[in-house]
Parts: sequence; structure tokens; C-alpha cells
Amino acid sequence: MVRLVQALALSMMLCSVQLTAQPDGLVGPVRTSLPASFRADADGGFSTGWWRPVASAIIPGSGQLIAGQDRGAVYLAVEAVLLVQLFSARSEATRERDRYKGLAFDVARAQFAPARRDTVFEYFEQLERFVESGAFDTDPGPALVPPTDESTYNGNVWKLARETFLPDPGNLDTTSHEYQRALEFYRGRAVGPNFQWSWRDAGLEQDLYSRSIKRSDDAFRSSTQYLGLLLVNHLLSAIDAFVSYRLGQTVVQVQVESSLRLIPGGGGAVETQVALALRF
Repeated sequence: MVRLVQALALSMMLCSVQLTAQPDGLVGPVRTSLPASFRADADGGFSTGWWRPVASAIIPGSGQLIAGQDRGAVYLAVEAVLLVQLFSARSEATRERDRYKGLAFDVARAQFAPARRDTVFEYFEQLERFVESGAFDTDPGPALVPPTDESTYNGNVWKLARETFLPDPGNLDTTSHEYQRALEFYRGRAVGPNFQWSWRDAGLEQDLYSRSIKRSDDAFRSSTQYLGLLLVNHLLSAIDAFVSYRLGQTVVQVQVESSLRLIPGGGGAVETQVALALRF
């Protein structure tokens, strides 16, 4: 900033000298520029600092510290804190995930499927919402007959299928095209025999399951937020280093254009116009 003020003052001095040197005070236009060698250069050359923004993008604050700027330590400190928080949130999320899956396998699904079969997260969310999955098929024969107990997950899916495809959900015409579409909807969303569950007589375990799945979900969400903040810290540090570098390499060119004109009937009064242009 000091260099910039000096440049402006010098340009006005040069402009003043050229204006007073003109005969009779009637000139126009007159242009003057500072020499191209005038620089506001912090590090002495283009080739010595171009990689500082790259270093800051990789390790926030490193570019600033290389340039002797103390604020680089702030970027490093923020990076360290965010990394600690990220790893802590990830660790908690994984620990709670293993806990609620263990409860699902060992308690809710133990009587239906002894083997542990992992699946998508949405499935475990439904274990929290419904006490039981319900049977997939209530008819021992070849025909598929969904359950009607709407307090179970499968019964709730069948209710949604009827309300979606049947003109009258209470009138089940098994030969109609709409009923077949409702069955297809049910097949695609209901829980099969290998993934049935029940929390009957296991209310305490279900409560622990609900708490664990919520803590795990919150921790994963927090870790995503910390990751986003880490990326922002890298970006801000890189932008800071780039701006500082560019300011240190700026060539200040000041051009002044002026003109003088006698005002008719003004008793020798002179009108002066000065235009100042800066290029960085």
C-alpha cells in the first residue's frame, strides 16, 4: 500500500512538471506514465513464489509460513483440530454402527436367520421403526398372500400397495390387473424370510438399538461436515497464498491524462481536466 501511495504521488509530480512546461498554459492532452520498472514486489521475482499456493492447497498454512506470514500457523492449527474431530467422529460412527448391527443380528434376527447377512442402511432404519417385520407370505400354498397386520413392516408395505394400485383397497379382486401390480409392488419392497426380525420381549435391546443407530447417524453426519470444513480450509489457504503472491508480484502502472482549456469570457480562467488510470 505504501508503494502504491508513492506511485500516485510520483505520477502527480510528473504530470505537474509536464503541464507547467507547456507554452502559454494551453496544452492538451498531456500523458505521462510511471516507468515500467516501478514495482510493488514482495519477494523479488515471479519464479520464487508461484508454488506457495500449491503448497497451501496441499498443507494449509505452509505457503504462508514459507513467505514468513504468521497467519499460516492459524491454518495449520485449524487443520489439526478438524482432523482430530473428523477421526473422532468416524471412530464413534463405526463403533456405534457395529453395536446396532450386533443387536440386530444377535437379538432381532436370531430366531429367523442364524447367519449374519449385512444389507443396506435403510433396512436397519426400518428395524428401529417397527417392532416386527411380519411374515412375507401368510399362505403356505403357492399363492402369495401378504400379511394384513399394519403394525408390522410387511403389513404396512402391503397397505401402501393396496392404497396405491387398487381403486377400492378393501375389495381384493385377486384376478384384476391392479391387484397383480400391487403384488409386484409388495414383492419389491417387503422383507423376505432371510431378513425377518422381531423385537418382541426385547424392549430394552430395541431401545439400545435406537440409541446406537441415532448416535452412529449423527456421527457420520458430523464427519461429513468436518470433511467439508477441511476442504474449505485448504481452499481458503490456497486462495490466501495466491492473492498474497500476486500482490507481491504486481506491477503498478499509473497513467495520467490531462488537458487545459481557456474558459471564454472567464477573464483568463483555465479549466483543467485530469484522468488517472491504474493498471496492476
